[in-house]
Amino acid sequence: MPPDPLRGAASVVGVAESRLGEVGPAVAPLDLAAEAAADALADAGLRIADVDGLFSASAYYGMAGLNLGEYLGVRPQYSDSTNMGGASFVAHLHHAAAAIAAGRCEVALIAYGSTQRSDGGRLVSLSSVEPSPLEDPYRPRYPITMYALAAARHMHDLGTTREQLAEVAVAARGWARLNPAAFMREPLTVEEVLASRMISSPLTVRDSCLVTDGGGAVVVTSTERARTLRRPPVALLGAGEAHWHRSIARMGDLTVTAATESGARAYAMAGLGPGDVDVLQLYDAFTITPILFLEDLGFCEKGEGGAFVAGGRIAPGGELAVNTNGGGLSHTHPGMYGIFTIIEAVRQVRGEAGERQQSGVHVALAHGNGGVLSGHATAILGALETI
Repeated sequence: MPPDPLRGAASVVGVAESRLGEVGPAVAPLDLAAEAAADALADAGLRIADVDGLFSASAYYGMAGLNLGEYLGVRPQYSDSTNMGGASFVAHLHHAAAAIAAGRCEVALIAYGSTQRSDGGRLVSLSSVEPSPLEDPYRPRYPITMYALAAARHMHDLGTTREQLAEVAVAARGWARLNPAAFMREPLTVEEVLASRMISSPLTVRDSCLVTDGGGAVVVTSTERARTLRRPPVALLGAGEAHWHRSIARMGDLTVTAATESGARAYAMAGLGPGDVDVLQLYDAFTITPILFLEDLGFCEKGEGGAFVAGGRIAPGGELAVNTNGGGLSHTHPGMYGIFTIIEAVRQVRGEAGERQQSGVHVALAHGNGGVLSGHATAILGALETI
């Protein structure tokens, strides 16, 4: 099979996070998206006037691209507001690369902002305006009830333990302690996770992602142009997307996600496999999700995810570096986390992650998850020598 023409055709040339944590009621989501966008463009050595492709999604704005374009003063010739929840921005990276390769734009800006913590600490979600008639009578706590169902089924069918779920939270906190920007950096033990307040059995508050404010931005251009810019380009080697359901009531098997397909498509485009990946950035809304994605993306067999994460295997000093910024469990989680998987993957490939930097990172995988294990997008990123 001939190589995919999109492999390595586009590269990330700038990344940035906005202020994170709790910014207060005077700051709007678009303020944070714009803040991150300005810093990402500066990182790339580009200006807002260079942007002709705009990509965004939001639970606040129904026409996210239009709102962001107006705020930034960008009149894009290509715009994409595809909304796959937390997977949106990894999907946008794929779409931006395709648009650039097709000549539809030259400089693509992907940006996001949320103030959900300052807005009262509740998830701002489209679910409030599109309740499922199959689920609403049971009054689920969206989305934790749905992820709790998946965790309980994984435990029942495959033998995963509460201690193994807790290991995911402890590993994330270990990485966060190496990240000065992380929201929660206090030490955390398995025992503390197990003893924390139960939210939706078997998931406790420490099995659950943070509720923070924050924004992020990613700048993408052709790899040819990227070579002339100020930062080391990070090429998009492979990407894939998949979704099988929207509501958890329609998920056929609670232990298998569409990451099996998005990952397979990304690997096929990149011509690589799990063994070629140096670091992973996996959407970790709850402790069950990295376990599911490690299995579904081929890093271990189905049913082995719990044992795979045990004993600090994905923590600092472990065998496989997963969520090196602290993830959504300890770094930040402003509603849609996916853009932060890209940002950390790029920083690891560029060698800019400070104390948490892994040695010899040539290939990084970023995986986004949206809805209730619904939408999935996988991206494989690499240094220029991997093209």
